[in-house]
Amino acid sequence: MMHHGEYKVVGGKLVVVDLDTADEVITAASLNGDFFLEPDDALEDLNAALTGLRTDASHSTIRDAVTARLREGAVMFGFDADAVARVVRRALGHATKWEDHDWQILGPEIIPVAEQVALDEVLTRQIAKGERKPTIRFWDWDESAVVIGSFQSLRNEVDSQQAEHHGIKVVRRISGGGAMFMEAGNCITYSLYAPESLVDGMSFADSYPFLDSWVMEALAKIGITAHYKPLNDIATAAGKIGGAAQKRLANGAMLHHVTMSYDIDAEKMTQVLRIGREKISDKGITSAVKRVDPLKSQTQLTRGEIIEVMMDTFAQRTGAVRAELDEKSRQAARELAATKFDTEQWTARVP
Repeated sequence: MMHHGEYKVVGGKLVVVDLDTADEVITAASLNGDFFLEPDDALEDLNAALTGLRTDASHSTIRDAVTARLREGAVMFGFDADAVARVVRRALGHATKWEDHDWQILGPEIIPVAEQVALDEVLTRQIAKGERKPTIRFWDWDESAVVIGSFQSLRNEVDSQQAEHHGIKVVRRISGGGAMFMEAGNCITYSLYAPESLVDGMSFADSYPFLDSWVMEALAKIGITAHYKPLNDIATAAGKIGGAAQKRLANGAMLHHVTMSYDIDAEKMTQVLRIGREKISDKGITSAVKRVDPLKSQTQLTRGEIIEVMMDTFAQRTGAVRAELDEKSRQAARELAATKFDTEQWTARVP
């Protein structure tokens, strides 16, 4: 059998591979693309490293084979052994591309925040069971809340007295990362639910810019040049505008979550969140207020208009179609919020 795969390295070059296979083994390989490789003959090493591998070889097995076979002194420009492994896995059908999936877009719908995080678990598990097409969902809400990461300490992250004073609900999500300060209309939040094959072999660090490349394009359309600041911050020249978090389930599904500030009350945020000195000490910032620069200050568009640009851009990049959240999923989220996400046991699971 013949197999063809392509992979564009984020910030790098296009890597292409053509494979012949027989009896579940790669019998011939031709790696090509617009990358740079020195010396020229090192391309023979890469092809030889792939030949003889099983067609079900893991990402790490392929990567290590390439690294071991590459001659001493050879240099790869615009790609690396991970990129070779990724394109081989794509060619063999183990890793997928955006266009390999039928995507859906769920537009903003006002839902309590506890049910929003419950929906993240419900819809991700539906992906794992094959009950849902890969989906991007934009949040909306009409309450004030702080959503803390799965592993954050409740008392270390949130000033409970200030939260109570300002009428702010505290909720814990299933993904890691930092706290999100969410008043109605003050930020743009979306969740991406997909098979883990979309990020096959990718580290979390590599997957963040890959999964959000479309949103960088959407922001550019409204005049905002954004970039990823490792590990998971989205920033512009004016400052941080948001951050990402991710959860990969053992059953093969992935949740990718992003929140970007639109019109945040930074003073109130710093009263409610215990943003530690250690967290900002390595950034040379004396005031946590200066860490976040909302989208509203960088564009004249409303929050709704920005979300529309984002949804349109995602649709153009992936072929996604707009859909409605079904009542069965909605009810499942209500029940999960009541039994888990809206309980003290879950919220304070890391005291």
